[in-house]
Amino acid sequence: MVDHQRTGGSAVVGALKDHGVTTVFGLPGLQLDYIFDGLYRETDSIRVVHTRHEQAATYMAFGYAQASGEVGTSLVVPGAGVLNTMAALSTAYACNAPVLALTGQIPSALIGGGLGVLHEIPNQLTALASVTKWQGHIASTDQVGPVMQEAFEQLQTGRRRPVAVEIPMDIAAQPIAPGTGAGAAPQPVQAAALDDDAISAAADLLANAANPAIFVGGGIWGAEKALLAIAERLQAPVFMTPHALGAMDARHPLAQNMQVANDVWRTVDVALAIGTRFLHPLLDWGCDGSVKIIRVDIDPVQAALPKASDVTIVGGAEAVTGAMLAVLEQRAAPRESRLEIWTERKAATEKHYGDLLQPQRDYTRAIRSAVPDDTVFCFDVTQLHFYSWFGFPAYRPRSVIQPGYQGTLGYGYPTALGAKVAMPDKPVVYIGGDGGFMFNCQELSTAMHFGIDVIAVIFNDGAFGNVRRIQKEQFGARYISSDLHNPDFVRLAESFGMAAMRTDSPEGLARLVREALTRDGPVLIEVNVSPMPNPHPLMFTRRVHPA
Repeated sequence: MVDHQRTGGSAVVGALKDHGVTTVFGLPGLQLDYIFDGLYRETDSIRVVHTRHEQAATYMAFGYAQASGEVGTSLVVPGAGVLNTMAALSTAYACNAPVLALTGQIPSALIGGGLGVLHEIPNQLTALASVTKWQGHIASTDQVGPVMQEAFEQLQTGRRRPVAVEIPMDIAAQPIAPGTGAGAAPQPVQAAALDDDAISAAADLLANAANPAIFVGGGIWGAEKALLAIAERLQAPVFMTPHALGAMDARHPLAQNMQVANDVWRTVDVALAIGTRFLHPLLDWGCDGSVKIIRVDIDPVQAALPKASDVTIVGGAEAVTGAMLAVLEQRAAPRESRLEIWTERKAATEKHYGDLLQPQRDYTRAIRSAVPDDTVFCFDVTQLHFYSWFGFPAYRPRSVIQPGYQGTLGYGYPTALGAKVAMPDKPVVYIGGDGGFMFNCQELSTAMHFGIDVIAVIFNDGAFGNVRRIQKEQFGARYISSDLHNPDFVRLAESFGMAAMRTDSPEGLARLVREALTRDGPVLIEVNVSPMPNPHPLMFTRRVHPA
């Protein structure tokens, strides 16, 4: 007996539900009709947030994943829809974010035919392979369960990067019997066994080090408690990359930034690097053998790049740090406090860099002072974004979202919306510039439609400020393609029914952010600014060791 109410598309939705997906970001279209019909039947279980652009849908899935640590899911049509997601997927790939990119496909029999069917592109999965960890094709309704099962296993194991799954429109439309297409029940992820010998060797190095240091990247999440315990036992500073801000409360004396790390690199004798590519110390600062390197990474390939370490431990940060702490508690007595030393160094560094970069420091302080400790911040690629790498205090894990090495201008606003959907009880603040905001300003509509209460702070200098400063300083003020003609951002927001305000000072910004927190609904704040000083000499740190 065939149940004509159940289709391949509804089976995909059932698989999402089985794997714990509660939100889908997407845009409907012909090849997705039966999947959206399946979503209609599951509105009690899965919320659908439709955006105004496919890129924004996938950025929202990215923001959801980064803020929560859970899988973010996007759903777009094939061809043009998929290509519109590529910038967002490349950002998620760079940031190791678990994003499930679901897409339709043209009818099965026509794939690869080059006939010019609606939304046809050659080799869609090959295109997606450049920005995803794994790609799946659902060739029949009985493959829905197995393909979706594999997709979620890929999302939850090893290096957590985006995966893509496509389903042809005829398979999505095909009626199926009850139970058809169901896969095995989702299984808990089994962690690989750890190398006890490597953990023991690492613990010995750390226990005997005179000046140990800990470096953490975006792979640290889940290990915050063990990280704090290890750092305090060793009295070792924790240097956080931009992706790890908040792994240790910035108010802790041992919580330090990468600028301080560069300053003290010459004195470090053992470096423990957890969930980070560790490129700056190994490539830029130099490592001539005087520093013993311990790498902890869930990806065995990444753990060996860009050069071999003295000790390599392959495994998740939470498991490895927990095991390492247990060994250190047996072998290393708590050290005499060095907190005063690190408190003084932090204060001196913050003053030095802050004095060089005004008004970036005062504006970031204004925002930070106006919001609760658990606020989530999404920095678009702008002058305050660069300053945030070493000058923005984060107090909670997963509270600062960055675009990673892609540096995707314009990613920020939809990403912040996705973060707010994931964390509805936490304030979320988007910090961007006039150039980047216009990439996805249409999502003001999405924010209002779904009541996604993000506070958007837009710094308006009338230019692609970074480009314009480079043209001034390096090319004799030969300006080209860096000036912008902007709308009135306050009136633009108000045209969508959004509350909007304007200021031109840090004091005014702090006041308006506090006011925004008291309002129901999303808010936009425009900040008129002049060109800001160049942060790059402070970001590209100096070489310390010759090799």
